[in-house]
Amino acid sequence: MQHAPIVVHRPSPTGGRRVTLRAGGHEDILGLARSDEDVIEFLRRAEVPDPDEVVLGDSPLIDWIGADPHVYTYDSPEPDLA
Repeated sequence: MQHAPIVVHRPSPTGGRRVTLRAGGHEDILGLARSDEDVIEFLRRAEVPDPDEVVLGDSPLIDWIGADPHVYTYDSPEPDLA
């Protein structure tokens, strides 16, 4: 299964999403993003071309895992009261 080189992981319970970049056979953590602007800045620093378009467009270069794109807050699951 082929994955996008940029991954925005599931939101953390303390807020924010880890951003990683896969290249050269390894994965680097770019930082903990709390907004699209953070992701864009991480990608800019990693010298990803057109980081605005990658984050805000419908780019195949980025996977948003565990939550909808552009959501940075943790949504705790409802407790099972049954």
